[in-house]
Amino acid sequence: MSNVLKNLAIIMDGNGRWAKSKGLKRTAGHEQGSEVIRDISIYCANHPEIESVTFYAFSTENWKRPKYEVDFLMKLLKKYLQKELPTYQKNNIRFKAIGDIKAFSKPLQEMIAHIEEETKNNTSLTQVMALNYGSRYEITDAFNKLLASGKSQVTSDDISKAMQTPYSDIDLLIRTSGEQRISNFLLWQLSYAELYFTDTLWPDFTSDELESIIQEFKSRTRKFGGLK
Repeated sequence: MSNVLKNLAIIMDGNGRWAKSKGLKRTAGHEQGSEVIRDISIYCANHPEIESVTFYAFSTENWKRPKYEVDFLMKLLKKYLQKELPTYQKNNIRFKAIGDIKAFSKPLQEMIAHIEEETKNNTSLTQVMALNYGSRYEITDAFNKLLASGKSQVTSDDISKAMQTPYSDIDLLIRTSGEQRISNFLLWQLSYAELYFTDTLWPDFTSDELESIIQEFKSRTRKFGGLK
């Protein structure tokens, strides 16, 4: 029986290298990368199995980048969300942000909340955007929530439910650009995920390559710690 892919996660890597290879500024790579997010989200919304796709868009460590690049990314995120609402509605996509959103400007926080509210009833796909996200932060936050609730003992189910993600487990993680590491992304949710690393830079990633990766995923044997 083939593996079912419900929850997909993607580390979008290689925007800067893509731009450099074409003699462009790094910001051009981020712009092109945002177009790929749209294409992949539409593909996932029309896939018969996929329920969510989580994009690692901005990590807690990305603040260390040059100020001009961080400022551009903030403006690009707001522009992307403003432009994407019709796409979300047309394709029945729900938008959800995870991460420490409070670090963003008030207008950007309001834009994020607005898009979440406008798309909350869409059902074909949940597009999760990890923004100012770090998995260690998310896990720590989950434990603090459980402590504040008065629990003296917690179960793994309690922890999963306290996470920000709308699912407990990822089935498949893809990272582009040839790098092979997790980078503090969904550490709890990736416990039994299948991992796939491609040399393709994110701005060159296509739905055709995603389809090929999914077929390879379906050919794997997932044991979940047991024997098959």
